Amino acid sequence: MKFFEYMAKRIFNEEGIPILEGHVANSAEEATSIASDMGVPVAIKSQVLVGGRGKAGGIKFADNPGEAYKVADSLIGTTINGERVHQLLIEKKANIIKEFFLSISIDRANKRPVIMVSNEGGVEIENLAKTNPEKIIKYHPNPLIEFLPYEAREIARKMGVPSNLISQMGDVIYKLYKLFEKYDAETAEINPLVLTDEGLIAADAKFVVENDSLYRHPELVKLARYKKKAVDFVKLDGDIAVIGNGAGLTLTGMDMIKFHGGEPATFLDIGGGASEESIKKSLNIVLNYEPVKVVFLNVLGGITKADDVAHGVVDAIRESKSLVSIVIRLTGTNEEEGQRILEEAGIPYEISMEKAAKKAVELCNKIKAEE
Repeated sequence: MKFFEYMAKRIFNEEGIPILEGHVANSAEEATSIASDMGVPVAIKSQVLVGGRGKAGGIKFADNPGEAYKVADSLIGTTINGERVHQLLIEKKANIIKEFFLSISIDRANKRPVIMVSNEGGVEIENLAKTNPEKIIKYHPNPLIEFLPYEAREIARKMGVPSNLISQMGDVIYKLYKLFEKYDAETAEINPLVLTDEGLIAADAKFVVENDSLYRHPELVKLARYKKKAVDFVKLDGDIAVIGNGAGLTLTGMDMIKFHGGEPATFLDIGGGASEESIKKSLNIVLNYEPVKVVFLNVLGGITKADDVAHGVVDAIRESKSLVSIVIRLTGTNEEEGQRILEEAGIPYEISMEKAAKKAVELCNKIKAEE
């Protein structure tokens, strides 16, 4: 049985092998929400059970949620080496210093496991095996004798890694072999195993388990598949992003935009208990979504506090490089404090939803006329 990368990484991490932060998306909207929640440049990786996806264009990068939407939308539904892409792994983009190769499989000719490692890893490993096979170190553990940490460190030494990395590299080799044994695996591979500022991290993972042994490992099928979305985001065809704290309020805001002659670009519901952080993340999504010319933020504070909303708006605008205009309707719990915060930051607001929606449409029309 083959496991998708995100599942293999979860298994590897549970056995003590470091991985990058990442979550699975089933749509471009989900990818956008996850990227916004992570708040860092991300790698967007097609989840397929075939090799060569990097060379085939199945791995791309995004610096912000808007780019994440475009990339995810371009990948989902495509075919990578004959396999259709239904899911994406959205992962923190690593600052890679060096790449290594580490694989454990069954050497059927020698009737025992084989550990294969190289000081060079990445997409060219297959070519390396053909052109410079001496650069791939092989070691055959005795399956009848316990594999010990010093053996793993000796393999690391033979790889030619710097002395300050031998212990850490040996630890990863040892843990990968132990999980290979534990789960009756046919293959457990990390390519590349990357050196970053944080140490060695499994940037990819391949894991294949013998089907006849799966009955011994029910935990493998109980892995969580993806992180719940922080917000509900739907792409539409217009150019005015609509954000509201609650589905009903968001839909009403969209109706108001339509009533005044505008077209919503998004439905983005941040929920009835939206926080300062969720406001920032939601604005980060739409401020980086290319079709958007104006953002209409429609908040009626109940559980959501107007001052939290105001702080989130101010922080998002300060951090964003976007020139997109924001029209805010803000009223409800702690509204006086929230409005004061906006006023001090020089950000205009309305109390009436209708006035705010009309203002958003007028502003959008003005921008389009000037283009």
